[in-house]
Amino acid sequence: MEDTFAFIIHPIDPQRDVSRKYPALGKLPVWLIDFLSLFFPPVYISEIQNIQSAANGRSLHGWFVACPLTPTRMMSLPPKVVYKKIIQTGRLAEKLGANILGLGAFTSVVGDGGLTVASQLQIPVTTGDSYTIAVAVQAIQKAAQIMDIPLQTATVAIVGATGAIGSVCGQMLAPHVNEVLLIGRRQDKLSQVAELVRQAGCPHVTISDDMADLTKAHMIITVTSAIDTIIEPGHLRQGAVVCDVARPRDVSVQVASQRPDVLVIEGGMVEIPGPVEFNFNFGFPPKMAYACMAETMALALERRYESFTLGKDIQLSQVQTIDKIAKRHGFKLGGFRSFEKAVTDTEIARIKKNNQTLQRPSNHQQSKGDQPVIDPVIQ
Repeated sequence: MEDTFAFIIHPIDPQRDVSRKYPALGKLPVWLIDFLSLFFPPVYISEIQNIQSAANGRSLHGWFVACPLTPTRMMSLPPKVVYKKIIQTGRLAEKLGANILGLGAFTSVVGDGGLTVASQLQIPVTTGDSYTIAVAVQAIQKAAQIMDIPLQTATVAIVGATGAIGSVCGQMLAPHVNEVLLIGRRQDKLSQVAELVRQAGCPHVTISDDMADLTKAHMIITVTSAIDTIIEPGHLRQGAVVCDVARPRDVSVQVASQRPDVLVIEGGMVEIPGPVEFNFNFGFPPKMAYACMAETMALALERRYESFTLGKDIQLSQVQTIDKIAKRHGFKLGGFRSFEKAVTDTEIARIKKNNQTLQRPSNHQQSKGDQPVIDPVIQ
């Protein structure tokens, strides 16, 4: 049996992303692209070639296929309508010969996290969330190291800690940091996650539903289901590192312009083993992919054709397993992205310099204008 996979993408920024395949359509107004997206069929995007395992030299190829729905449409249409369009896209992947299907961006989080989609297809389905967690944790640890934040004395905050991704991130970081701050709305669920984090190796665990407490954190992983941004410039301490795993993003673009001392990353880019050719520009440097894409590829190289990550419940053991599989085949952290662009070494050096020279007032000395903007739309 030939080792193959497919991965579903869809337009996140309607004009920009549609233009990558259909330049003329990308010139339409956003509202019209949103409207028309319901009526477009699934789209074949490209063949992915020359992925090669570092463990055994096995080669792999696959395909990008696109579900035409925009985020606005996915969030506003009835779930049955959205499921139908994703399932149609999955059937295109089956016709192409894929042995496993990965769900990208909103197709992995809408509704029940892939369970309904998987039940209607003949091939296994994975959301990629397990490897996304592993890479996010690796990325924030690497970013902290670059920003000279010693992990053993650091406080890490998890925003959206009651969700599956937030909970596992907290457990994975627990043995490496001094304190874990869990932020969410449900106190009972936060207490349960706090106990898991303590068991994972961090005795200092606190819970909160107040975004103002983020000023205590040296490192932040944020992964909520909020529709709008919830982390503003005033929420962050000097020199903080923020890993925004949420889609849509949790961190306001104002942080980039108003906090030049803060490093914001969107998880990590994964370097794919072998001279891979995606034959489509999805905005990443050569050889780099999203972690969710990489999970699908790694499972195919391992010949684990199973629905590895589905639904809203993710276990620490799943994350550890896919991390080992990916490392064995040669997948590795390949750099950072921030607000849809790769972060260069020059930019990181500038942020470090700003952190060293900028004197922010302490939390007690902040003016009213600097006080955190609280928006409690968190998991």
